[in-house]
Amino acid sequence: MNDGTPSPSSKRGSGKAALALTLAAGLALGAGGATLLGRGGHRHDAREGTGAPAPAAEAKKVKYQCPMHPTIVQDHPGECPICGMQLVAMDGGAPAPAGGAAGRKVKLYRSPMDPKQTSPTPRKDEMGMDYLPVYEDELAGEGGPKADGLATVTIDPSRQQLIGLATAEVTRGQVGSSWRTVGRVAIDETHVHHVNVKVNGYVERIYVDFIGKPVKRGDPLFSIYSPELMSAQSEYLLARGTRAALAEGGASPAGGDELVAAARARLRLWDVPDSEIRELERTGKPQKDLLLVSPMAGVVTAKSVVHGMRVNAGDMPYEITDLSEVWVLADAYEGDLARLHVGMPASFRLTAFPDRQFKGKVAFIDPVLDPKTRTAKVRLAFANPKGELRPEMFGEVTLESAPREGLRVPSDAVIDSGAQKVVFVALGDGKFQPRPVELGAASGDQVEVAKGLSEGEKVVIRANFLVDSESRLRASLAAMGGK
Repeated sequence: MNDGTPSPSSKRGSGKAALALTLAAGLALGAGGATLLGRGGHRHDAREGTGAPAPAAEAKKVKYQCPMHPTIVQDHPGECPICGMQLVAMDGGAPAPAGGAAGRKVKLYRSPMDPKQTSPTPRKDEMGMDYLPVYEDELAGEGGPKADGLATVTIDPSRQQLIGLATAEVTRGQVGSSWRTVGRVAIDETHVHHVNVKVNGYVERIYVDFIGKPVKRGDPLFSIYSPELMSAQSEYLLARGTRAALAEGGASPAGGDELVAAARARLRLWDVPDSEIRELERTGKPQKDLLLVSPMAGVVTAKSVVHGMRVNAGDMPYEITDLSEVWVLADAYEGDLARLHVGMPASFRLTAFPDRQFKGKVAFIDPVLDPKTRTAKVRLAFANPKGELRPEMFGEVTLESAPREGLRVPSDAVIDSGAQKVVFVALGDGKFQPRPVELGAASGDQVEVAKGLSEGEKVVIRANFLVDSESRLRASLAAMGGK
């Protein structure tokens, strides 16, 4: 029945809808009233001095997100723990820099995705990300000498602890020019003697029968039979007899003395020892075997005779080397030659004697460089009374000059790129500035700084390669974006 009169059911539906609208309006008014009351209460508290003004309740809390890792979100500004980039505000406002920006002037703003896109004012890129601020000290450093390709970086304390960054103070103390290299023990060529024969003969007996046997001066080496020596001995005995006959006859003994002296000189020129000559004079009979003895003390380093072999004049049956003094040969590069001089003290360590340190000095520096290795040979003389330094042994050579006063830093603080040597100086507030330096002498784990640092400054000694990478990245971004 459609007579325009609402049915009971429609009345009930309209009533429910009206009730719902009334409740919603009441809630809204209640919330608005509560808000107004709350604001009024805060203003009243402020007027009465019973409280401080509070921020608006409806203010949205700002979240900060990494542009490269969207999963990294936090409620305060800082750096991404993964890539180290500045977190940007997610509510559309300008990102707040980590560590505070008090006293720092913004030079420009750069897109987090494309460093070539810059702006003098804050803005957003095509993806809706906020441009990151770039400060003047990040582009140009904090003054002082500039390091090519590097820029001052800021690292907050939490990240410093994460990467294990440590610093050390520039100190003044004793520095000396030290040079370390590997040395090889060699025979001192001035202590080598070749034993040769000056007459033809045959080896009758061998007394020193192997290489390496130590000998003393006058020890027998071998004996030979030589017809020429037999004739020389007979001539000597004949000269002595002639001199005696002349003396008995009352003639002048001058002629006999000359004959005896000539015959004796001939035997000596053939290396017949004086003991053999005295034995010849005592017996009055030529000796069949001639005994040859060692002319010096040392070690037999070469042997070329065996029993019964024939030897000719000029042969070298033995080589004897005195090892009481040895050489240690080392290579010095061109950069090391300025620190070396003859007579410079040196020390030598061997793995065979870890608790020993042998003392010596520089005996010779080769005036010509090896064209293949571009090094010069340095000969170091070492005393070897006990024979502990054996030829062909290897060890570490250390040369040190007289110490002097100078600035020192740990050698770990220096980064050598080949083109320049750089240290990172801690400026405070988490800032680290790359500083080119000129180095002097090195001594142990310390190195002298001739130019670039002042006493009392602090330099990075651990994690400096990570700081170097960050510095190069900042410098590259600045170069691409311009200043």
